[in-house]
Amino acid sequence: MSVEVVFWCVVLARFALPLLIPVFPLPAIIACPLLDGVDQTIFQTFGYDPPNYQSYDKAMDVFYLSIAYLATLRNWTNHGAVRIGRFLFFFRQVGVVAFELSGARLLLLLFPNTFEYFFIAYEGVRTRRNPLRYAFRFWVLVAAAIWIFVKLPQEYWIHIAQLDLTDTIRDVPWFLPALVVAVLVLLAVVYFVIRPRLSPADWTWRFRADPLPEGIDDARQRAAYQAAHRKVLDTTTLEKTFLIGLISVIYGEVLPGVESNNLQLFLGIAVFLVINAALGLWAAKRGYSWNSVVVSFGIVFATNVVLVVLADVLLSRGPGRLHLTDALFFVLLFSVLTTLYDRYRPIADYRVAASARSEAER
Repeated sequence: MSVEVVFWCVVLARFALPLLIPVFPLPAIIACPLLDGVDQTIFQTFGYDPPNYQSYDKAMDVFYLSIAYLATLRNWTNHGAVRIGRFLFFFRQVGVVAFELSGARLLLLLFPNTFEYFFIAYEGVRTRRNPLRYAFRFWVLVAAAIWIFVKLPQEYWIHIAQLDLTDTIRDVPWFLPALVVAVLVLLAVVYFVIRPRLSPADWTWRFRADPLPEGIDDARQRAAYQAAHRKVLDTTTLEKTFLIGLISVIYGEVLPGVESNNLQLFLGIAVFLVINAALGLWAAKRGYSWNSVVVSFGIVFATNVVLVVLADVLLSRGPGRLHLTDALFFVLLFSVLTTLYDRYRPIADYRVAASARSEAER
């Protein structure tokens, strides 16, 4: 097998695996960093050092966390946890953008990636228990514990001290035994202290996402909901703009060959989002909908390719243009995230509205 084939298999796997997160949240979110951890070993096994791979590696990390955030809109029934997840995700994205623009590693400590572990914690609870049993305060405490006791030490270790686990184990004789003892103590606390105090489980192990609410589990229902509740310029479009705009700025900083500056890139993405929102609302009001996510993505992708070609023709003499390959890459990224966001955001809003109606009826 040629090294180029190995390289593209790894890259495609790192982009395809996150797409399983909405359906198999816990296994897929754990598999993504595991694949991230072995990709360089795979390349070294074949004697290959891909040029600029570190840049793509950062970009793919941002991608799988973005899919995880979109999965919270689709799957999470506890709205308080969704709000906390939203804050943690965007807080980290702002920090990553600031780091890419300034190069100050301290920003990665001040804006830790608490969202990823919070996602794992929520899905770990959901495998056996109904997340609605736990109040907003519980999820705040979970997020705070992860932030303080897990992510701050980890971010300091990686980004401030810039230490490597393998090198530390090799150079510090007592580190590995101490690490083993710490893990054993943690497992003992979980098994002997926490486990006996847990309430009975609500169901057997669940690793697949729960079914969607009956009132909005069909494409026609989602289209009708959007037609009744959406505007072209509303908070949904604003959130989607910051979601995809910030990610695009991060990609623009780490990927080679992007000539547009950050403001041009963000504004260009915003314009495309508004156009997509207008086209999507027009389609929803006329009842156009597709249950297949592949068909939906194909339509969105084809539409955005046409828009990019038109923009390239109109702005052929203007500054800040993207190379064709970069433009197509951004269209692919943009279309995946837009398709999933437009499918999943109405589900989250429907749950909030149904919960409000239930509270009002009591």
